[in-house]
Amino acid sequence: MSAQSSSLRVAAIDFLNPAPLMWDFEHPPHSTQLAERYQLHYTQPSQCAAELLAGRADLGLIPIAALTPELAIVPGCTIASLDRVRSIQLIIKAPHTLDSVKTIAADNASRSSLAYTQVLFRKFIGTQPEFVSANADPMAMLQHADAALLIGDPALLALEAREQIEQTIGPCLWFDIAHEWHTRTGLPWVAAVWATRPEALAPAGFTPTQLIADLQLSRDNGLANTEALVREWTPRIHLSAATIHHYLTQNIHYTLSPDCILAIELFRAYAAEVDALPPLPALRFL
Repeated sequence: MSAQSSSLRVAAIDFLNPAPLMWDFEHPPHSTQLAERYQLHYTQPSQCAAELLAGRADLGLIPIAALTPELAIVPGCTIASLDRVRSIQLIIKAPHTLDSVKTIAADNASRSSLAYTQVLFRKFIGTQPEFVSANADPMAMLQHADAALLIGDPALLALEAREQIEQTIGPCLWFDIAHEWHTRTGLPWVAAVWATRPEALAPAGFTPTQLIADLQLSRDNGLANTEALVREWTPRIHLSAATIHHYLTQNIHYTLSPDCILAIELFRAYAAEVDALPPLPALRFL
């Protein structure tokens, strides 16, 4: 079997929050061995599922909004939050409140965060604001809409620049979408999971057990090296080391627990109910 045919093609994300999951793939001593079994390339979250479904990747870290019946969740790892995630922020400018917002400029980098926010308004609040796709620039977004939805690193940076933003835009209300979900459901907020096309494993010489073990070990080693990740990421993103450390250790949850699985099921049911996402009959696991 050639090296090409005996490796899995992996669509990964070069963001802060999945950094612990990727530890063994990017750091010795395991990176050399894993490079013989996995071909990594980095892309946007919204593209990971598309590459899986198109057959251009065999494994991907994908938003739960992108799960389809063809894809199987790899047990063990996730990107989730048990309460406040910090990296999904809904900023509402005065005099508007959650009840009165009519237009939301939404960063389109994550389909899941948009769907969570649509569930918040359509299911829990009972309103139908208009969502308009926009670049992740809170100043510009709030000039043209009642609210801005920011995700990922731009949301973290906006929190750091809150005083400057409000000096320009005026008073704002800031809502953590993960906290809003948790408050209303009692469940974790789940962003992403590892997913695979199960039929791709055997031709590459993989068993489900081996894949699950590799991914969980990488996560465990990443969490054991949080201080090293903080040192790596501090020059890469304009956040303090303390903020990055708190984010990786307190805001993000990396274990796909039974409660996380319940949360995915409930989110997909609610999202289908409010026409934010297509129905997903049942979750499929590897």
